[in-house]
Amino acid sequence: MKIFVIGGGGREHALIWKLSQNPDIKQIYVAPGNGGMDEIATRVHLSVNDGQSLLQFAKEKEIDLTVVGPEAPLAAGIVDLFEKKGLKIFGPSQRAALLEGSKVFSKEFMRKYEIPTADFLVANTPQEAMSAIERGRFSYPFVIKADGLAAGKGVIVVSSKEEAVKAVEKIMVSKEFGGAGERLILEEFLTGQETSFMVFSDGKRAFPMVTSKDYKRRDNGNEGPNTGGMGAISPSPFIDYASIRMVMETIIMPTVFGMAQESRLFKGVLYAGLMMTPQGPKVLEFNCRFGDPETQTIMLRLQSDLLEIFLGIVNNSLSDVDIDWSMNASGTVVLASGGYPERYETGKEIYGLSRGTMMEGVQIFHAGTEKRDSKFLTSGGRVLNVCATAPSLQTVMEKIYTAVSFVSFEGMNYRNDIGVEEKT
Repeated sequence: MKIFVIGGGGREHALIWKLSQNPDIKQIYVAPGNGGMDEIATRVHLSVNDGQSLLQFAKEKEIDLTVVGPEAPLAAGIVDLFEKKGLKIFGPSQRAALLEGSKVFSKEFMRKYEIPTADFLVANTPQEAMSAIERGRFSYPFVIKADGLAAGKGVIVVSSKEEAVKAVEKIMVSKEFGGAGERLILEEFLTGQETSFMVFSDGKRAFPMVTSKDYKRRDNGNEGPNTGGMGAISPSPFIDYASIRMVMETIIMPTVFGMAQESRLFKGVLYAGLMMTPQGPKVLEFNCRFGDPETQTIMLRLQSDLLEIFLGIVNNSLSDVDIDWSMNASGTVVLASGGYPERYETGKEIYGLSRGTMMEGVQIFHAGTEKRDSKFLTSGGRVLNVCATAPSLQTVMEKIYTAVSFVSFEGMNYRNDIGVEEKT
C-alpha cells in the first residue's frame, strides 16, 4: 500500500513511525514533512493548505490512503475534496471539523446537546466584548478565546479589567490571530485538573484511546504564555475508569450523536480537552484531529496496527478492529527554540541526537527541523519531541530527561517539570 500523510510536525512523525511498522505499507509520502522523517518517508514539497496540489499528487501516485494531521486543511475541506474524487482519506469533513474551527459553533453545540462545559458569552464586536467586561459578566479570572483557529494560542486567561481589555484589543482590533478574531468567546474560568481525552470515531461509534495530560504553558510551574504544548504524559493521573465511563456517556457519545443529528457525521479523531472539576468533567475545547504532543506520547503505547484503525474508520467498520494498548506509561518533553511561542531564531545546528535515540525505550520525534547534508538544523518553534515508555512514569521521565541532557542547540528551551508532580 501507498500512504500519504499531510503535515510536518512531531505528531505526523509519530504517526508515520507507527504506520511504518505495518509490512503491507510499501511507501509513505509526507507533505511537507521534516528532516527527521527521511528514513521512513519520502518528503513532498507541498503546503498543507494547497488542497488541489495535494489531491493531484495523491492521484498521480495512486495513493491508497491519505492521513491528515493538522487542523487547517481539515477546516478548509480537504476531506470533502478527496472524497469527491473517490480517494480514501482519514479525517472529518469540513462540516464536522467546524467543531474545532469555530469555538462559537462548538460552545453553542454543547449548550444545545447539554454537554457539560463552562458558562460563556459570544461577542461579535469589540463593543459587545467591552460591554460584557464593564458589566462584570464574569468574575476574575475568566477566559477570552478567539473564535477561529489560532494554532493553540488564541486562548487568554485574564485576571483584571486591564488584562481583559488588552486581550479583546489583541484578538479583535489588532487581529494578532488574523481571521480567527472576527468573533470571540468570554468564558467562565474552570478549576480542577486538565486532561486530554481522544477517541476514534466512525460517526456512529467511538472507542477511547488511553488517556493523556498535556502541558500548555511554556515555563515551569505552568507559568508563561500558552503554547501548542510543551510536553505530555500518559496515562493521565487525574481520570480513572469511572471518570472515563462518565466522559463517554456525558460528553463523547452525545457529541457523536449530536453531530450526526446535525448532518455533520464525525469520522476521525475526536479530541476533548477536559477540566476535571469538582462537579465532574467539563469540556474546555474540542479538536478534530490528534493532539500534539499527546500523539507522540500515546503512539508509544498503541499495540494494534494503526493502518487497520484508520481503514476501519474510513470504511465504516471500526467495530471489527481490535484496539489494544500497552499497560506501560509514556511521556514527551518538547525542546523549543528560545523565544517560542513569540519571536525566535531558526537555523541553529542540533547536536547529540544519535546519543539520545540509542537509549532503550527512547524515541525522538522531529517537529521543527531541517536536514542539510548530514546536519540537523532548527526550523520552527517546537523543534524536537523527546519521548519514552517504561513500566512507571517515574522511569519514563528519568529516561526522557537523561536523553534531553545529550541534545543541544543554541537557545534550546524546555520545561524540566513535565510529569514531575505526578510521577510518584
